[in-house]
Amino acid sequence: MRWKKLGLIYGPDGKLPWAKSHAMVPTPIRLNEEVIRVFVTFCDENGTGRPGFVDISAKDPLKVLRISEQPLLDLGKAGTFDENGLLACSVVDLGNGEMYMYYVGFELGTKIRYRLLTGLAISRDGGNSFSRHSSIPILERSASELYFRCGPYCVKEEGKFRLWYVAGSEWTVLDCKPMPVYDIRYAESQDGIYWPDHGEVQLAITGEDEHGFGRPCVIPKLDGGYRMFYSVRCRSAKAYRLGYAESIDGHNWQRKDSELNLDITPGSFDSDAIMYATPLAVDGKLYVFYNGNDFGRDGFAIAMQETD
Repeated sequence: MRWKKLGLIYGPDGKLPWAKSHAMVPTPIRLNEEVIRVFVTFCDENGTGRPGFVDISAKDPLKVLRISEQPLLDLGKAGTFDENGLLACSVVDLGNGEMYMYYVGFELGTKIRYRLLTGLAISRDGGNSFSRHSSIPILERSASELYFRCGPYCVKEEGKFRLWYVAGSEWTVLDCKPMPVYDIRYAESQDGIYWPDHGEVQLAITGEDEHGFGRPCVIPKLDGGYRMFYSVRCRSAKAYRLGYAESIDGHNWQRKDSELNLDITPGSFDSDAIMYATPLAVDGKLYVFYNGNDFGRDGFAIAMQETD
């Protein structure tokens, strides 16, 4: 694969108190022929995340049309799993104005740094506002996924909901700092709300260098099967890089990281890290939305796949 980086689309200017910096995990939905809505998570001055959106032109993805003035979902009440921040990771358009947003809640710990669990918010006005399905996670901790059930990416297909996500129960120490260890897992649900308490491992960390994955994103291949874009966290790089895999059935994956060819650019906003790639096909072109250094500190960017 060959990609042309088109540059940053949007980064906060600091004027909104809830959106001082970052535009993390860009997640695009095509609203209509003219508009792509990119759901992102902005950070306030304390680094606490709340989801919002940036509408861009489907004809010119670098053209910003609208920015949400209020968060789509605010922090959870004291003592809940999302009281310290929310990270929107996946939005499923169910039609007739209804959307499911799967998000990660940050719960700070005392003997561990944090827990990351998945919640659900529902929109009935086409993604302009959302409300919590529940104050508790839909992916609650379990015996085999104790600290992390996060990074969800959901697809509704053939009457069922399919979820690829990140899970784990361990920490490792990197430069004297505890860091999470997790792999990519898979689960299914009939309604998108109630899920099993564990998933099947799809991609496991390999070797001594890898210790985790960022949110996966799965799309169909034109010739059948599936493509997965994900992020890989390595000890050597000390930051995320992008990975890529293919599957016939969405269960059994073959890693092809070296074939993606979308990496950091020295001297740019993605000079140290590149992560959270989310592809979207638009009028015969395949775009990838992604973040760079410091988890999208400068905003989110776009690249276009080049064809011969």
